[in-house]
Amino acid sequence: MPLKIVPTPIGNLEDITLRAIKVLESSDLILAEDTRKSGILLKHLEIKRPMQSFHIFNEHKQLDNVIKNLKEGNTISLISDAGTPAISDPGFLLVRACIENDITVECLPGATAFVPALVNSGLPSDSFVFEGFLPPKKGRKTKLDSLAEEPRTMIFYESPHRLLKCLNEFIALFGSERRACVSRELTKIHEENVRGTLSEILANFADRSIKGEIVIIVEGLNRKKSK
Repeated sequence: MPLKIVPTPIGNLEDITLRAIKVLESSDLILAEDTRKSGILLKHLEIKRPMQSFHIFNEHKQLDNVIKNLKEGNTISLISDAGTPAISDPGFLLVRACIENDITVECLPGATAFVPALVNSGLPSDSFVFEGFLPPKKGRKTKLDSLAEEPRTMIFYESPHRLLKCLNEFIALFGSERRACVSRELTKIHEENVRGTLSEILANFADRSIKGEIVIIVEGLNRKKSK
C-alpha cells in the first residue's frame, strides 16, 4: 500500500480537504507528529483511527517498522501538527525510505503556511526561495551571509521569541529599507500581515507581546537599485 502524506490545517480547522478526510478515515494507522494535537483535529472530524507518534526525535527508530507495515499491506497516513509533512516537519526520511523500498508515496495537496504568506506579502512571487527555519546558532551567520545577494523573494519560518532578533539580523544584512512582510497566526481569528520596510516592521513588533507561528517574506536584491 502507498504511504499517504496528508496536509492538515495550519489554524482554521475548516481548511481540511474532503480528500484528506476520506484518506484519514480509511487509514489503518495515522502517524502524527504530536498525537495530542492531532487528536483534537481527528475528534473534530469524528475520525477514530489508531495513531502513533512520529516526530523528529523518534523517526529514525520508527522507519523500519513503518516500512514493514506498509509492505504487509497496511494503509498508513502521515500528518504533522499543521501544514504539509516534510516541509520544516518530519517526513523526508520516511518518504526517502519508501522510495528506496519501491513503496508508492502519495502526497495530497493542502495547507502550507508559506504559500498564503507569500501571496499576502505583495512581494514578487514568480520566483522565490524557501529557507524555512534558519540554524538557531551554529551555521546561522554563514547561511545569512550566503543570502546577501539573493535576487529572489526569500521565505523564512521563525518562532515568536526570536522574531526581533531575526529582524535585526535582516536589517544588518539586507539594509533597513528592504521590503518585507511578517505573517502571524495565518488562517486564525487574529491573523496579521505586517508589511513595509524591515525597519518599519521591527518598530511595529518592538514593544509587543508576540504570539503564534511566524512566516517572514523578504524582498530579494534589486540589482538595478544596488548598482
